[in-house]
Amino acid sequence: MTQEILRLENVCKRFGGIVVADDICLSLHAGDVLGLIGPNGAGKTTLFNLISGLIQPDAGRIYLQGHALTGPLHRRARAGVARTWQHMRLFRTMTVLENMLVGPRNYPGESLLRSMIGTPSVHRAEAAARDRAMHVLERMGLTNTASTIVVDLPFGQQKLVGLARALMNDGPCLLLDEPMAGVEGSNYETMQRIVRDEAAAGRAVCVVEHNVSFIKDLCTEAIFMSYGRILKRGSVDDLTRSRELTELYFGTADA
Repeated sequence: MTQEILRLENVCKRFGGIVVADDICLSLHAGDVLGLIGPNGAGKTTLFNLISGLIQPDAGRIYLQGHALTGPLHRRARAGVARTWQHMRLFRTMTVLENMLVGPRNYPGESLLRSMIGTPSVHRAEAAARDRAMHVLERMGLTNTASTIVVDLPFGQQKLVGLARALMNDGPCLLLDEPMAGVEGSNYETMQRIVRDEAAAGRAVCVVEHNVSFIKDLCTEAIFMSYGRILKRGSVDDLTRSRELTELYFGTADA
């Protein structure tokens, strides 16, 4: 039995009278690639926001490797929850390498005093972060972009940089929010390869994606969500063959 990485127990969230997470229970194990599918407004990104700490649940608990996951975004990132964003949130005036260097979850230079003094531990951490960043960029075929201002890259490569920055966090949980939107060709193939490699290395990966082919190619299982609820978990083929789920997703059973 592989190690359980992430567990959600009866997680609920509402904004006013709108329920966006309705008694969510799920688990994710090392090596899993779990897809989240469903129509717009189903609560998929909200679920990521709850896991990563951007918003807090009204009820329920979230565990990472058996430990309660609490607190805001930065605390959960340090605990080992890495994620990408639909709109990437890259630092537009910074280079690719500079964007990468904000990603490590344990960095002593974040202490103002240590940074000002320039302790040996800070210098070692800076060197290690640069080495790791260049290694990740090499895996993605982006080594020659390190000194490029990130917005000067084509959109598909910017999406890869968003994933690369998330990989600078070496934690066990990786959340990918619509990683394939606007990505095609060689960048598409690179994205697939990297996600497979991360799962094979023992990360638990969860993917929100409207590209069902991408989900089919990568995911060991998928969850179908609608109106903040998990309706079914199973293989992508099983979910897409369901008449009820097809009607919810596409509007008609024949779509």
